[in-house]
Amino acid sequence: MNFGGVIEEVMTREEFPLEKAREVLKNETIAVLGYGVQGPGQSCNLRDNGFNVIIGQRQGKTYEKAVADGWVPGETLFSIEEAAEKGTIVMCLLSDAAVMSVWPTLKQHLKAGDALYFSHGFAITWNDRTGCIPPDNIDVIMVAPKGSGTSLRTMFLEGRGLNSSYAVYQDYTGKALDRTLALGIGIGSGYLFETTFQREATSDLTGERGSLMGAIQGLLSAQYEVLRENGHTPSEAFNETVEELTQSLMPLFAEKGMDWMYANCSTTAQRGALDWMGPFHDAIKPVVEKLYSSVKSGHEAQISIDANSKPDYRIGLEKELKALHDSEMWRTAEVVRQLRPENN
Repeated sequence: MNFGGVIEEVMTREEFPLEKAREVLKNETIAVLGYGVQGPGQSCNLRDNGFNVIIGQRQGKTYEKAVADGWVPGETLFSIEEAAEKGTIVMCLLSDAAVMSVWPTLKQHLKAGDALYFSHGFAITWNDRTGCIPPDNIDVIMVAPKGSGTSLRTMFLEGRGLNSSYAVYQDYTGKALDRTLALGIGIGSGYLFETTFQREATSDLTGERGSLMGAIQGLLSAQYEVLRENGHTPSEAFNETVEELTQSLMPLFAEKGMDWMYANCSTTAQRGALDWMGPFHDAIKPVVEKLYSSVKSGHEAQISIDANSKPDYRIGLEKELKALHDSEMWRTAEVVRQLRPENN
């Protein structure tokens, strides 16, 4: 497929239909370890698509959520260790920190010919830091949905698909690629594009810290603060910074692209956007380059590993998240959302 003049191979549902995926995996037991961020969406989609799926999850609130979603203790819901032992495809959807903590036990349950599946390249890419070095007699594969597990599930129920990347790190059986593509179709991917564990991990960490979360929050808060410091009310500052972006412009952007969005705004907006996109690009690109270098070197991975290893990490994290939650901009957001017509 031609992407702006660059030819890239992608796999669509037409090329690898669900019926073929079912045939490839008909004798497999898919053990999904972890029922947190990606686990519910991927496992429920696989189950609804007719695959043999079991869950591995520790006792607690997340375990109870799995029960509420229809997974039956002793039949389709087990401990992490028992599920890993029963599975021929072990889908490791635990958090990066949890993967490191359970790896010494998990690797003991991986049998020759099994497939070890990830949805993030972190543990394998930086396995000199994580310790997750897979045995050489299994397949090691990845399908990484480009969005949250909640979005994956919601779009599946709407009859749509969330695009995913895929990679084969180790092909012991000779069927790793078919297993990977079948799982990608089974979890409800829109289309699948090839990557490597290293490229996925690097681009993912860059994106999270950049345009998807870190940079967008930094940009929004900077503009909101400047407007407030110059006498604009919270409502005006928020509407001009966030509400118009998310409710008016982003739908246009998502539908047909930024170029189309530009073409459908006022000439005043067009002129200003074209004049200022260059200065913003020039100011931001050095920051993105620094970020990418930090990710590629493994420095960002080490920061995450070190932070997650602290006994009081969760307490500190909650404190930082609460500060974000309690900021004026996001308290204003709560009021503005309530004032939307659909809420009145």
